[in-house]
Amino acid sequence: MPAELVFANEVNVFVYHRFNDSRYPSTNITIEAFKDHLETLKAERFTVLTLGEVVDRMSAGESLPQRCAVISVDDGYLSFLTDGWPLLKQYGYPATLFVSTDTVGGSDFMDWWDLLMLQKEGVEIGNHSASHAYLLDRIPAENDDEWRTRVAEDLKRSQALFQKHLSTSPRLFAYPYGEFSTELTGLIRDAGFVAAFGQQSGVIADGQDMHTLPRFPVGGAYSAVSEFRSRLFMKSLPVQLKAHQDTVINDENPPTLKFYLNSKIVDEGTLKCFVQGGAGCLLEGGLGEGRAYSVKALQPLVGRRSKYTVTASDTSGQVWYWYSQLWVLPRAMGVTNQPVSR
Repeated sequence: MPAELVFANEVNVFVYHRFNDSRYPSTNITIEAFKDHLETLKAERFTVLTLGEVVDRMSAGESLPQRCAVISVDDGYLSFLTDGWPLLKQYGYPATLFVSTDTVGGSDFMDWWDLLMLQKEGVEIGNHSASHAYLLDRIPAENDDEWRTRVAEDLKRSQALFQKHLSTSPRLFAYPYGEFSTELTGLIRDAGFVAAFGQQSGVIADGQDMHTLPRFPVGGAYSAVSEFRSRLFMKSLPVQLKAHQDTVINDENPPTLKFYLNSKIVDEGTLKCFVQGGAGCLLEGGLGEGRAYSVKALQPLVGRRSKYTVTASDTSGQVWYWYSQLWVLPRAMGVTNQPVSR
């Protein structure tokens, strides 16, 4: 990446889970690969901030460093304490850790003393719910009001435990499994969280909804330093949704994503769409200022979670822009909230 290509008011956020734990390859990163990521940040002169610092600066209208990244970690696995954090300390980089309170002290998870020590060493602690359940799911015979009450109580219980053990109530929330909806986002706002984060890939930029912010997931095949470097220099595709767009698929499957694009920033002729899992997609729209576009998969979505991703380059072909839209399929939702590998 040429040194003269510098950007401001955007931040590339990465979410990790396990470190040096080969039992769960899809959510694990080896120490060697993680060190490669940190070396890349150092060599490319990125400023690494916590998510709280980013949110505070953006909320105040302050500029971010020209090259800015965040290391976030979900779930509170013990491997962060034993393998991830020591390496971050060597490089002098901070981290934001999202914890589900029900698992604290459990097998493979840190306990409250571990978390308190990390907090004293500068790790920012965020809320990842109490139960780490599929929060969008309704349990059998549960109506909407009962669902909202149950989720609100989950959030309240987790905040109380943070306050009891860490003497703080987190301001930031990470959605379990990266799943959110308009309804759930409203509950997160009502609970007092100033920002919330998913796992749909993308770059955080000015003007985005502070309670559906994207992060680039890291793990398995996405741990290679080449993948990390590519995402590190991605820019936010300036998408404006044409109409209210919830993530939950109800009647239309495959769903249609409709948006406007600022054509002054990107080369519209390079627009491409992708569907998670490799299914084909149809991208329609015309060139020109303020023109509308739509993206639709060629086949119905079948997994519980899917994504539409739209990319484009600038006129030089050196800078790439990215936007991902999360989809959650109701009939693929479980009703028992059984835990799975995170």
